[in-house]
Amino acid sequence: MRRKILVVGTGKSTSYLLDYLLQKAEEENLQLTICDLNTDALPDKIKLHPACTAIKLDIFNDVARRKVIKESDIVISMLPAHFHIKVAVDCIQYGKHFVTASYISDEIMALDQPAKERGLVFMNEIGLDPGIDHMSAMQVIDNIRDQGAKMILFESFTGGLVAPESDNNLWNYKFTWNPRNVVVAGQGGVAKFIQEGTYKYIPYHKLFRRTEFLDVEGYGKFEVYANRDSLKYREAYGLQNVLTLYRGTMRRVGFSKAWNMFVQLGMTDDSYTIENSQGMSYREFVNLYLPYSPTNTVELKMRHYLKIDQDDIMWEKLMELHLFDSKRKIELKNATPAQILQRILEDSWTLAETDKDMIVMYHKFGYELNGKKEQIDSNMVVTGEDRTYTAMAKTVGLPVAMATLLILNKKITNPGVQLPIRREVYEPILEELKSFGIHFKEYKVPYLGYNPDSVAS
Repeated sequence: MRRKILVVGTGKSTSYLLDYLLQKAEEENLQLTICDLNTDALPDKIKLHPACTAIKLDIFNDVARRKVIKESDIVISMLPAHFHIKVAVDCIQYGKHFVTASYISDEIMALDQPAKERGLVFMNEIGLDPGIDHMSAMQVIDNIRDQGAKMILFESFTGGLVAPESDNNLWNYKFTWNPRNVVVAGQGGVAKFIQEGTYKYIPYHKLFRRTEFLDVEGYGKFEVYANRDSLKYREAYGLQNVLTLYRGTMRRVGFSKAWNMFVQLGMTDDSYTIENSQGMSYREFVNLYLPYSPTNTVELKMRHYLKIDQDDIMWEKLMELHLFDSKRKIELKNATPAQILQRILEDSWTLAETDKDMIVMYHKFGYELNGKKEQIDSNMVVTGEDRTYTAMAKTVGLPVAMATLLILNKKITNPGVQLPIRREVYEPILEELKSFGIHFKEYKVPYLGYNPDSVAS
């Protein structure tokens, strides 16, 4: 009897995931069932593989969904995050293990006890960020603690970027994952973190002007803006007493300052709709946010409003996006400003067929050992192959696939809703990821902290 793996959803991050499982199908005795609303987009090498069945499935069709879940041994959900719960509840009912790369939601967390009672592994946050960040961080933190040291600083940064050889726009950026998440990043709350024992807060309207800088050997300089909640993993990582805890998103230097123009204009707002958005030109959309003038052009009003000189690189960045084009039209009905901005940016920032993306991850670990403060920095850079086989798909999909197989093979057995922070999870996965070129370089660096002697820190 072949062991049945069900994959629900075939978005951008599934190319490596499906390839990995199908390559293992013979030796591991696997049968893969792939369900999606649109299975036509799957390449023939997947659809026609003898160990694979592709089924058209509407996730809201309860009867059809439950049937495929009931017939499987383990379920991978690659659906949009808010749909996972439908699949997860069925997994509890039919006694199936469940794997996803998404953050643990409150609804999924509520299934922890039922999963434990049924001996089911519900593995979440096993992609890139969250995922590889958890595993690579916990491996170093556990090693530090094994020496009897005390953690005092942890910082973690990740960026989904365009590779240097495909970096051909002034923003040094292209979409490598869900564009919506990029447009609304940082909204819905204040960014909070701890620096040298002091809680720090950055409101959304200041988020992109409070950046830090990092150097990655061989790749140059990057900037970081704070993630919304750096503190939520304090408990999971056992960092309750750490002095500095900060998580952020990496971009090329200059991106945040330019992005801040959209924030100040109000174009990233997702809280209301523009009634007559359909058929509106890009130029008309921009003009919605500028004061009326009987004489000045939209361009001139924009420059005055944002205080940009015409020889400023910021102006060039705006021009590059065709924002003032009166012929380009918005085809979205009753769209929010954020949805319209996303559509405009997709014109310019979508990966071309042969474009390569790049993932960069950077951790800092500060600790005290025998009364002395030490620091280890570690970083990882992964470059994609093309628009289908992206670094993003590789770093999200492979950990999901590897965890699935480890659960199926009873190497991961701890039941319940969980993060990949136990040794039984991270050790084999990080080791296997090395064979795919996903590995970290570690450096001993001086521990500097943040003005440790200053009361005003």
